[in-house]
Amino acid sequence: MATPAQAKLSTGITGTTATAISAVNYAYLQQVVYKDSGIVLEENKHYLLDSRLHQIVRREQMKSLDDLCTRLRSEPKPVLRKEVVEAMTTNETLFFRDAAPFEALRTTLLPKIQALRAQTKRLSFWSAASSSGQEAYSLAMMLVELGLRDWTVEILGTDLSQQMVERARTARYMQIEVNRGLPANYLVKYFHRDGLMWELKPEVRKMVKFQQFDLRQSMRSLGTFDFVFCRNVLIYFDVETKKKILEEIRKVMNPSGFLLLGSAETTVNLNDNFKRTAIGQAVYYENV
Repeated sequence: MATPAQAKLSTGITGTTATAISAVNYAYLQQVVYKDSGIVLEENKHYLLDSRLHQIVRREQMKSLDDLCTRLRSEPKPVLRKEVVEAMTTNETLFFRDAAPFEALRTTLLPKIQALRAQTKRLSFWSAASSSGQEAYSLAMMLVELGLRDWTVEILGTDLSQQMVERARTARYMQIEVNRGLPANYLVKYFHRDGLMWELKPEVRKMVKFQQFDLRQSMRSLGTFDFVFCRNVLIYFDVETKKKILEEIRKVMNPSGFLLLGSAETTVNLNDNFKRTAIGQAVYYENV
């Protein structure tokens, strides 16, 4: 009978002479990803290794994921390790993802917060795990449409991946990306065509700042926020990390501020300092 070290787990990597990874090396990658990002790579996620790491294996002219693990163990500089961890993070996003939360924000929550901030005329938003920037820029376009020109509006987008942060800053998107969720009139109004790409106009682009950030860190340096969008992020962490992240988020939220999570996420049994608020098909969590 094969030992765990000898056992091979299929990954399906194409274009290589070996299509397997040892159980020991899979466990090693689990530890690397968890230590550097907090993301829990479950036992049944071998297909992710194929889809996320095969380009690195090919580029480095390796034969298998086992070779990649050997290199990671001996790599004197963390460059390759950082690239592997960033490749294992999920970067799925689109403009105005799920219409209901944006509609609830526009019609109900934003007017409420505006009334509370009438004296300062200042609004702050944080798009956590902002990926390539569509969520943050969606907020910016919505606020321009609402005509808040005499208000100070701050929008921050953060992501664990420096590569994603740099891409978000360019505000340039392929046709397939602007086709996903972006209203046609917004495309005409707020973007201009540049070859095969669409580039966001400066009036919207300048409203958003992006920076690299690990959600497991203290968040106090980021500022304070009226609205925090942290969608489809907590599902990748273990319970203790979820609790820590939610408590850190609460500390940087203004009183009566609102947190938006993914549809499969909740603060229940993780943090009692949020009040669940349902508005139509959208669910927000108020900092009480």
